[in-house]
Amino acid sequence: MVVDAAVAVAELRATFASGKTKSYEWRVSQFKAILKLTNEHEKDIIEALRSDLNKPEYEALLYEICGVKKSAKLALKELRRWMTPEKAKTSLITFPSSAELVSEPLGVILVISTWNYPFLLSFEAIIGAIAAGNTVVLKPSEIAPATSSLLSKLIGEYMDSSALKVVEGAVPETTALLEQKWDKIIYTGSEKVGRIVAAAAAKHLTPVILELGGKCPVIVDTKINLEVAARRLISGKWGCNSGQTCVSPDYILTTKEFAPKLVDALVWELEKFYGKEPLKSPDLSRIVNSSHFNRLTKLMDNEKVSGKIVHGGQRDKTTLKIAPTILLDVPEDSLIMNEEIFGPLFPIITVDKIEDSFNVINAREKPLAAYLFTNDKTLQEEFVESVSAGGLSINETTLHSATLTLPFGGVGESGMGSYHGKYSFDAFSHKKPVLRRSFVGEVAARYPPYTPKKQRFLQAFLDGNIIDIFRALFGW
Repeated sequence: MVVDAAVAVAELRATFASGKTKSYEWRVSQFKAILKLTNEHEKDIIEALRSDLNKPEYEALLYEICGVKKSAKLALKELRRWMTPEKAKTSLITFPSSAELVSEPLGVILVISTWNYPFLLSFEAIIGAIAAGNTVVLKPSEIAPATSSLLSKLIGEYMDSSALKVVEGAVPETTALLEQKWDKIIYTGSEKVGRIVAAAAAKHLTPVILELGGKCPVIVDTKINLEVAARRLISGKWGCNSGQTCVSPDYILTTKEFAPKLVDALVWELEKFYGKEPLKSPDLSRIVNSSHFNRLTKLMDNEKVSGKIVHGGQRDKTTLKIAPTILLDVPEDSLIMNEEIFGPLFPIITVDKIEDSFNVINAREKPLAAYLFTNDKTLQEEFVESVSAGGLSINETTLHSATLTLPFGGVGESGMGSYHGKYSFDAFSHKKPVLRRSFVGEVAARYPPYTPKKQRFLQAFLDGNIIDIFRALFGW
């Protein structure tokens, strides 16, 4: 699809300049349009996600469709409050005065979405950008072509095309878009492409939100409900798009003594969830394409880890499915431990003491998420204090990213900036400080000609020292 990116941006800038997108009514109309298209095309969305990822209907509904609805409904409910200027305190320096922070839209936003949650993550960013009053270009991922095509169709039919445009395509189209000047770019995807996006944005001093990833660790202590922990680990790893999720647990850290019990619990629950032949399970997503399938099989077949598989390992190239796979005592210098897995492989690293896990995590780049399973309150506090990650969950996996009262974003190489709920509104707004004064309250000492007496008075005034103010005024 050939798109003149410059023309598209110019059209959106003209719409933004008209002021249409700044009104409360317009923003609300777009949220309602999102809810309407989601409700009226639920089956189409499910089918597109199944075509792209073999995503089970359950995951499509709960993690994508319901997620979009929840965000749109929250914006409808809270928008007027979000838009209301925030009062700010003033000081003696400006007395009498009042101050406020006014949220104003940035302008034209570029959303470069991803393939693993192509419906949810496209609209999550769009909702935030629209809530703030911006115009938007969405570039959906070409790796999820069915969903990309459906997004283009539905957004064109239901939403204001003068303020929101969809540009489909691959690298050439994305490159053309990145050559334009934007007021903010949000990109979700790999660290490699994130660097390209950041470099392109820097040419125009454009701010960016980068939602990347990394190797998200999960520490499993012995002081836990093992059955519940195993279920939640499986849900976060294999129940979230077969591990193709940026916040999915990437590897486990546990003690040597506890590792066999943990493996047994995971295997027991996996067989209950996906059966003894998981490749035939309708509840397991496939790998997105043959390139990613080959990458994952290469990680499994690497000579340093191929003998470490204690469960799973089956794969079917024709269906692009890989069974839930657990690897025990994987060397830290192996290939699988030196790149984000982003798939159904779950290596376990053992440590002598559970506290040693913190050193393993902190020796690596900061992840997008980190998890801890324990009932030990001291260990929980040490985890929160010592582990730096985009977000943390204790006795749970991934659900912090679905909590709209919490910001979602990375730190270090796992990304920059955050959004979700009110944080999305703030991310796509400029907080404009406004100070209001009347024509009373003049202080002659602020104006030339400057004198020692004026200087003494202003120094005392700025220090807030009442006694020195009187001394300066009366020359004491």
